[in-house]
Amino acid sequence: MGSGKSTVGELIAQRLGVPYRDTDADIVAAQGREISDIFIDQGEPYFRELEREAVAAAVAGHEGVLALGGGAVLDEKTRELLTGLPVAYLSMDVEEAVKRVGLGAARPLLAVNPRRQWRDLMEARRPLYTEVARVVVATDARTPEEVAQAVLDALELKNA
Repeated sequence: MGSGKSTVGELIAQRLGVPYRDTDADIVAAQGREISDIFIDQGEPYFRELEREAVAAAVAGHEGVLALGGGAVLDEKTRELLTGLPVAYLSMDVEEAVKRVGLGAARPLLAVNPRRQWRDLMEARRPLYTEVARVVVATDARTPEEVAQAVLDALELKNA
């Protein structure tokens, strides 16, 4: 959440000369409304099912860089789909998250006590992120360009 996965993903795709896709954007386009509205109207379980389906479709049909929503790894089947793929986990600390996204109302899982909620989410998710990731790249105090290059270097992928 706020790690820069969309911006960095687009940069990596450009550098590799491949298409870019974001499963959160896929869900928004298919549903015709924002993710926060889906959470409010139908709840998190409904959104997670949409997310699981979007990730499965993207992994099966997209040849390029794919950005996943922060909670996608909560689903065991999604984690299985990612096994063996060149997955990068973009990590950051809570202070960096506050600077980047303000941990505000647009983040439905952070509506009450955002710093603590963010820490709790990360504590629960970090082991899942590292389980599926081939590499972990810290984003703190780095530009998106620096992070993109670090991912390419860590995954040993060559620019186009």
